[in-house]
Amino acid sequence: MPDGPSRPAVPGRSLVTRRALVEVVRTAVLGSYGVTGLADPFLRHLGLGERAIRVSIEPEVTVDVRLTIAYGLPVAEVARQVDSAIRYGLRRALDREIGAVRIHVAGLASGPFSTPGAGVAGAADPAAARPGEDSR
Repeated sequence: MPDGPSRPAVPGRSLVTRRALVEVVRTAVLGSYGVTGLADPFLRHLGLGERAIRVSIEPEVTVDVRLTIAYGLPVAEVARQVDSAIRYGLRRALDREIGAVRIHVAGLASGPFSTPGAGVAGAADPAAARPGEDSR
């Protein structure tokens, strides 16, 4: 089926704030499998540390992300998926190519947490058992 008539380009400008880009990156990172959170150093609360997400837009869009990954997952694969998610989200939002995406893994998290996709249907989850029922 042919596309509709193409519209001529309209000259003009659009303005995207850095804060909006940070939110696009945050959504992409936290939606990636294996990411347990963003690493926000303690000193950041005192105004001395770095932010978990830094986006610079001059001369090209570059991103620095500090995150924590679930223990037991391949770090390189999770980082590759995060990189892909960030590039996809920013490419859709800006309609331009993205420069460098630097991912810093600040640590591995272990403990009771859930990563996206962990609650697969049919999987045995002892915590979901009703009280008084045997979870075997």
